[in-house]
Amino acid sequence: MTSVKNFRVSEQATQSSLGRGVFEFTDDYSVFDWGKMPDTIPDKGASLCTMGAFNFDLLETAGIPTHYEGVVVDGETVSLGEALDRETPPREMAIELTQVPDLPFEDGAYDYEAYHAEAGTNYLVPLEIVFRNRVPVGSSLRKRTDPADHGLDFDGWPDRAVDLPEAVVELSTKYEEQDRYLSRDEADEIAGKASVDDLESVAREVNRIVTEQADSAGLRHEDGKIECLYLDGEIRVADVVGTFDENRFSYDGRQVSKEVIRQYHKRTQSGWVEAVAKAKDQADAEGVDDWKALCETAPEPLDGAVIEAARDMYCAGTNAYLERAVFDTQPLEEALSRFERL
Repeated sequence: MTSVKNFRVSEQATQSSLGRGVFEFTDDYSVFDWGKMPDTIPDKGASLCTMGAFNFDLLETAGIPTHYEGVVVDGETVSLGEALDRETPPREMAIELTQVPDLPFEDGAYDYEAYHAEAGTNYLVPLEIVFRNRVPVGSSLRKRTDPADHGLDFDGWPDRAVDLPEAVVELSTKYEEQDRYLSRDEADEIAGKASVDDLESVAREVNRIVTEQADSAGLRHEDGKIECLYLDGEIRVADVVGTFDENRFSYDGRQVSKEVIRQYHKRTQSGWVEAVAKAKDQADAEGVDDWKALCETAPEPLDGAVIEAARDMYCAGTNAYLERAVFDTQPLEEALSRFERL
């Protein structure tokens, strides 16, 4: 289903009922929308599954509906607590399934009417709902808005990260080859029967809960996103929530997220990063869907020391967030220092 998760279906969803299946979290990673990269990061899948399950438990406790049913260990669906008591960080998550119709692309445009005609009242909303608590240097929000739009008393964006007085919620496309941010009216049309107001409300609650947990663990929650399913008038949180791939966290001013790996590629494989940007621009100009076919450069494998440092960041970050020694690894401070020395 995605470049870093495999997907097993045990019971298909219908227009009127949810199905059931399992996410298999792999050790693959993806940056710049490339899909599966040449390397894997050991224990990354278990880290994401563990953090995702932990956050789903927090959401369920707060009364927020989700599609989460538990984690899978040795073929058995159990609670995260039971899995960790067995000293087995899980790699599989049991979930309820909704429908994900095809999204046709013809004459340079996506056909959302066809998507919703097939979806009925049980479907994955084809949007990502993004929330931002902080605006780092280089954030795309700086290109689309001014500080005054967010109640900030700056003439222009300063050359440093800026904390927002209130979280900003934006909506972007989910299934288009290149994600694009949407106006409220565009998002409302793409969402179908799902209310954009309800989607935003759920996103703000998720952001609040993840932020509170991060604060408790000594981390800063900077931004993230959720995906949701719609079933007969109800919004439920889907996919996975609050991991180091979906969200950006920091510790003592240093990134603890996939952003670290993204920035490493910018420093060491700038030619490939530039080729990706050029291919995306060309695809936009030509009205084609598959920008990767236009990219003349492929990413190179990472050095072994970088892979080891990335593994330690994911594992130590998970330990810190759960406030529990799930993985055998060094403290987060040491893990981040190791990455900085590369």
